[in-house]
Amino acid sequence: MQGHLRKMRSKLDKPVQYELLLSDQAVPLNPLVGKPIKLTYAGKISCVHCGRLTKKSFNQGYCYPCFVSLAQCDMCIMKPETCHYAAGTCREPVWGETFCMQTHYVYLANSSGIKVGITRQNQIPTRWIDQGAVQALPIFKVQSRHISGLVEVAIAKHISDKTSWQQMLKNNVEEIDLAANRDKLLATCKTELTDIIQRFGAQAIEFLPDEQAVELHYPVNRYPDKVKSFNLDTNPLVTGILEGIKGQYLLLDTGVINLRKYSGYELEFSAPDKADELLQ
Repeated sequence: MQGHLRKMRSKLDKPVQYELLLSDQAVPLNPLVGKPIKLTYAGKISCVHCGRLTKKSFNQGYCYPCFVSLAQCDMCIMKPETCHYAAGTCREPVWGETFCMQTHYVYLANSSGIKVGITRQNQIPTRWIDQGAVQALPIFKVQSRHISGLVEVAIAKHISDKTSWQQMLKNNVEEIDLAANRDKLLATCKTELTDIIQRFGAQAIEFLPDEQAVELHYPVNRYPDKVKSFNLDTNPLVTGILEGIKGQYLLLDTGVINLRKYSGYELEFSAPDKADELLQ
């Protein structure tokens, strides 16, 4: 099958269920763990927003005109504390109202160690799965992405807000008591959180003391000892035995590939019955 790649679709289960998406086609991937697969880049990239052909992908799938013009590609998506909508400078206010000025959650997760993150209400648990988290715990429900970003910044002074993807893929992760860490962090960040509440009102931030940590399990037979990444721009062929899937990565016995990085790339996918057919 052949089509333009989108990030894998996932569903929380034990283990997480994955589908490979190529244009309007979906391939269940869990049954292919332990079997040979083959991905071939056809040399074409289509913008994930407007569909035009582009020689280079920006920001995981956009053409350059979309990259420089769309609000969804602004830096405030990565740094929501700098929200353009809140500052009155959003390039697409309607988009901002739809995606940013809505309920968000601040959470703790364990993907390569404890981290803080934010996500929209309708992206739970997808966000955690995409990050390869093995544990996650919502700690605040807030009124907007901007406010969630301010809370995240306050907490990120004390713990990481990033994932080490190499450690996540190696599964070098120990179990963490997220609830106990939450309580310590809230005590440590009390002054900053109080300032945010005074600025936006008590209704803007809701503490979630009764939430339970979610455990996530991934379809992996074997984690890599060393992480070697495929690069479709320099080598259009990816082959090997699919050892597992975690986050948005395929783990093969020959290396790993972050499929989300190649959103919009036209790929041909096959799952040969025999390993020697991978070379054909």
